[in-house]
Amino acid sequence: MSITINKNYYYINSKELSLIIEEREGDLLLRHLGRKITNYHGSNAINERDHAFSGQLNPDVRTYSYDTQRQVLGLHGLGDFRQPSLKIQHGVSDVTRFEFLKAEVVKGISLESKLPYPHSLEKAETLIFTLVDKVADLELKLYYTVVEDNNTIVTYSEVINNSNQAVVIHRALSAMADVPTRDYDVVTLQGAYAREKTVRRQRVEQGIFKVASNRGASGHAQTPALILCDHEASEGAGEALAFQLMYSGNFQTFVQKSQINEVRVAIGIEDENFTWELASNESFETPVALITYSHQGLTGVSQESQAFVTDYIIPKQFAHEERPILLNNWEATYFDFEKEKLLELAEDAKQVGVELFVLDDGWFGNRFDDNRALGDWFVNEEKLGGPLQDLIEKVHAKGLKFGLWFEPEMISVDSDLYRTHPDWAIQVPNYGHTYSRNQLVLNLANPDVVTYLKDVLDKILTDNAIDYVKWDYNRNMTNIGNGANYLESQMQSHQYMLGLYDLVEFLTSKHENILFESCSGGGGRNDLGMMRYFPQVWASDNTDAIARLPIQYGSSYLYPTISMGAHVSAVPNHQMERTTPLETRGDVAMMGNLGYELDLTSLTQEEKDIIAGQIAHYKDIRPVVQFGQQYRLINPEAGSNEAAVQFNYENKVLATYVRVLSTVETVETTLKLKNLDQDANYMLQGTDQVYSGAELMYAGITVVLPQGDFLSKQFYFVKVD
Repeated sequence: MSITINKNYYYINSKELSLIIEEREGDLLLRHLGRKITNYHGSNAINERDHAFSGQLNPDVRTYSYDTQRQVLGLHGLGDFRQPSLKIQHGVSDVTRFEFLKAEVVKGISLESKLPYPHSLEKAETLIFTLVDKVADLELKLYYTVVEDNNTIVTYSEVINNSNQAVVIHRALSAMADVPTRDYDVVTLQGAYAREKTVRRQRVEQGIFKVASNRGASGHAQTPALILCDHEASEGAGEALAFQLMYSGNFQTFVQKSQINEVRVAIGIEDENFTWELASNESFETPVALITYSHQGLTGVSQESQAFVTDYIIPKQFAHEERPILLNNWEATYFDFEKEKLLELAEDAKQVGVELFVLDDGWFGNRFDDNRALGDWFVNEEKLGGPLQDLIEKVHAKGLKFGLWFEPEMISVDSDLYRTHPDWAIQVPNYGHTYSRNQLVLNLANPDVVTYLKDVLDKILTDNAIDYVKWDYNRNMTNIGNGANYLESQMQSHQYMLGLYDLVEFLTSKHENILFESCSGGGGRNDLGMMRYFPQVWASDNTDAIARLPIQYGSSYLYPTISMGAHVSAVPNHQMERTTPLETRGDVAMMGNLGYELDLTSLTQEEKDIIAGQIAHYKDIRPVVQFGQQYRLINPEAGSNEAAVQFNYENKVLATYVRVLSTVETVETTLKLKNLDQDANYMLQGTDQVYSGAELMYAGITVVLPQGDFLSKQFYFVKVD
């Protein structure tokens, strides 16, 4: 059994992870979150001392205080002076005390939500705690779902208003845990546009460390996740806990070290731009959070997270399917194209072995630049030289799949849609618009907008044989205020997300064979909420190979490689103006789902031959990259001049090394590979050289490169008898 109850102790066990909760005095106390324990006897309870200035609800028990107990629910206003996980206004008060009423275990996941949640959990078990506040007549349910084959717990909460009046939720986080005093580090994935997923690691000190987004999207600068690990944890050793949120809107996650050095970690919806009026007899569900554990360091927690995301979050029809190698026309043509140019690109794509041709922005309405036509989702047949389906048939006739770009959540002022429905844009009454890329955001909190988008997008996908959709979102929310009053306006950001998930659930369910890729100016919405519907994410608009190294490195901390698009682009690079050898651009892009974003028709035959060779090689190693276990060998950040990544799959091993700048009078780098069969032999492909697994792991293989900047080398081994 994954979940067991022994008197007032509740054991939630997975493969190697235990969450142990004690019910005491009506409270839920966290007794353990970490490596698996099957018999717990209360060894780490905090009750032996009257800590100074700690408040007690019972004056006769001065050793029991909310401010010192380790909990899974942080209540506001009752003496716990740390950050709360729940804050609800009822009448004139926002103080609540939820006391334990009952607990039950059910099969599967107990969730029928408008929010994304993991799939394929029929064999899972869920522990449901029910707590009540008798004064406010509120009910709180805490859900913990666990599977036996992964060290991940799925958790969320539900607030139910049983009173006869509305209440207002000011905070409802999805997961919280108080962990024992230790020397911790916190790892987050931060950055900015075109340098997303930068790994930041710092020691947890007294006070609050928080990352959050109030942009209406998870954002380029932050990721709705953090990893709490031992200060001494390395890639291969030490304990680590990852907290992630399946949500694509405003979020917060924080670590707080108290005055007695206890540590609280939590994750959920960001409070700014959020309140929720909960009417009588209604309920509110938080987004789902994931808690993932490993005692095998950062690599261990990464591989556990990657496996869970692959098996339980990415749509199952795509989770274990090889991704096609694509050519996107954007950096080849931008808005300046016609049918003949597109077909010329498609023909060259076919010749080098590309499998999918993607038509990006500019195919619809009066769209000749980024100042107009968003919202007018009808085909510009004059520009395409006929119906879209005619172009698609010609591309399909070449043996290529066909993909199309959309930006459905946006509207241009210069559009037929805006002229008809100016009120559909997110806006504050009596104030002017705030523009970004000359576009506004459609109010998906309005059901009429969602219905319109369902109809118009469904028609395009139904009438045309489209194999792939790139779904873009190129600006963030401002001027929130379409509600009838302040409370409604503060509910708008979350209602927007409910509308978005309703829209993408409808489209991806009805068109389940279309591969959707999420894009938000690159990686501005690279999160598990979108990944639940869109199996692939465009990790960054920055296609420069060297700039991509830390972006792809950071993405690997939590997300599987099969979710990440990576493209070879032209030089000088359009974002960085850097000139990198084509071989290196290919090696870096082959660390993800390979694609190309350049004008093949302008390349020399020699360059086309190199690309054809890259594609043929990638088709051989594709299962290794997309399905293999990943090991980070050299961190491209932290001032490093190098990067190295390894993938293991079945009897094959791929290691890729990149050196950024040429050096003088230094010894060549030796890579020590990970997790091989030490008694087996491995042949280096392209040679007749054979190495033992022990040799590759313990002695390593030396990388020899000529002088020059931005050079790389791949080592591809196959296990031999």
